[in-house]
Amino acid sequence: MYKEIEFRVNGNKVLYSGNPLRRLVDVLREELGLIGVKEGCGEGECGACSIIKDGKLVTSCIIPVGACIGSEILTIEGIRDTEKGKCIVDAFRDGGAVQCGFCIPGMVMAAYALLQSNPTPTEHDVRVAISGNICRCTGYDLIVESIMLAASRGGELWQ
Repeated sequence: MYKEIEFRVNGNKVLYSGNPLRRLVDVLREELGLIGVKEGCGEGECGACSIIKDGKLVTSCIIPVGACIGSEILTIEGIRDTEKGKCIVDAFRDGGAVQCGFCIPGMVMAAYALLQSNPTPTEHDVRVAISGNICRCTGYDLIVESIMLAASRGGELWQ
């Protein structure tokens, strides 16, 4: 029997009593039903499983759930219906940055993390912020333009 692990996901308390070495992406998807978090590479290289853990953008496929004791986890489900999340999602839609949708939750999380810390990013800042995320369909130019659009539309929202 394993010791219970307590953390918060999207503002809700979670008590997990399974294997502390289980990957966070699996707990989020299989135990909590948060399927917006995708698994692409399983090695932390593609960004499809990006979440915000304790204020920092990370890939959940390389984090054991045992490393989340007391942590605050934010997923795409936790931001998509917020004013900031809608701003980003609408900009991605309006900017034509969505194709298959597999990488988009991770890209949105990267955009969210960037705009939280830098509300007026340059194009270079955006490219650096999404550099850990791979898109196989849309192309990065539309994603970069969409994040810049979200920044310009957000104004005081990001301050």
